[in-house]
This record gives sequence, structure tokens and C-alpha cells, in this order.
Amino acid sequence: MNDRATETVRKRYDRNAPIYDLMEGFAERLGFGKWRKMLWGKVAGGSILEVGVGTGKNFPYYPPNAEITAIDFSEKMLSRARSKARKRGIKVRLLPMDVQKLDFEDNTFDTVVATFVFCSVPDPLKGLAEVKRVCKPDGKVILLEHVLSANRLLAYLMNLANPVVVRLMGANINRRTVENVAVSGLTVEQVTDFKAGIFKLIEARKANAHLSS
Repeated sequence: MNDRATETVRKRYDRNAPIYDLMEGFAERLGFGKWRKMLWGKVAGGSILEVGVGTGKNFPYYPPNAEITAIDFSEKMLSRARSKARKRGIKVRLLPMDVQKLDFEDNTFDTVVATFVFCSVPDPLKGLAEVKRVCKPDGKVILLEHVLSANRLLAYLMNLANPVVVRLMGANINRRTVENVAVSGLTVEQVTDFKAGIFKLIEARKANAHLSS
């Protein structure tokens, strides 16, 4: 994907930033909040990167005493996250950055986390390759994502609705993120399905080259 596609998605999230929490409030009560808590319960600590922090919906679940860096490519979403972090006393380093072009050294983070992010990254394989690069050898990558259903009829309907959802929300509802994680070179260790498999908690690991050689 080119920079123009990225800019289009960025503008959608900038546009939605003031009402984003309101737009997704029902989804958070329906299950998103519970799943976020489950994801962060699998994060041991150390140096953590949250990709696509948005308005800071994961702040309540951050582990104590962890060194957390959180990024987003939408300045308006990031601005709301900064305000929320100040009000709630959340210790986090917030940076404007695109996951497709991470400005970090190789092997920087013990864990990389993202929730409902790779549905909207214009080039998800490029983004996942960057996640793998900045994750330490034997480090974890934990993603909560919505994906294309394995049910043929539902998948057809999701593909049909996808262009409208993308224009309104900036997110694709027909990505194959588990497959994309594997293609990126990360080792998928566990996948937990929610809501008939439309939502998935994906646990992956970056191979330790020294141990595998």
C-alpha cells in the first residue's frame, strides 16, 4: 500500500476521534472490555509496545510497573489518549507513529500488543513485519482482532458489507489476520475464538534465532 492509502485511513480516524469512545461504547460492554482484560492478563511485564493505542481504551488493563510505549498514527486519537492518561495518572510513553514504519531499533520490546488494529492497517503484512522486527527474540506478540468468518454465508455478507464499514469506520471486517501473522514469520502459539470465531485472541512468538539454529 502507498502513502496515499495510509493518509486516507489516518483522516478517517482523525475524523472519528471526538466520538470514537461513544461509537464503540456498546461493543465494549458487549465483550470487548472483557477480552481486552484477558489479553493484558497474558502480558508479563518488561518492555511493552502497544500498537494503535487509539483513545487509550486499554489503559485500565495495563500491568503495574511495566515500561509501556504506545503509538498511533492518528494525532487526534493520540491527543485524546494523552488527555486520558493525564487525568487517570497512567504511566505510558505516547508517540505518533505508523506501525508500517516503526522508528525503533531491532529487538527492542519484550511484548508487542494490539487490539483491533490490523483490521485498519493499510498493509497488514508490512505492519506485522515491523512488529516482528522490533520484538525481542523469544518475545511475545498478542493481538485481539476481528476477522473474516469461516462460515461461507457469513463471510459472503462480511465481504459485501466491508466497503461501507471501511468508509465509515476505517476498519476492514474481512481480514485473515491469523494467516497474516504466520506469513510474517511469527510463530502462532495459540488462537482463542470469540463470537463464533469472528473475533480472535492471537498469541504468537518471535523465534529465538540462536536457539533454533
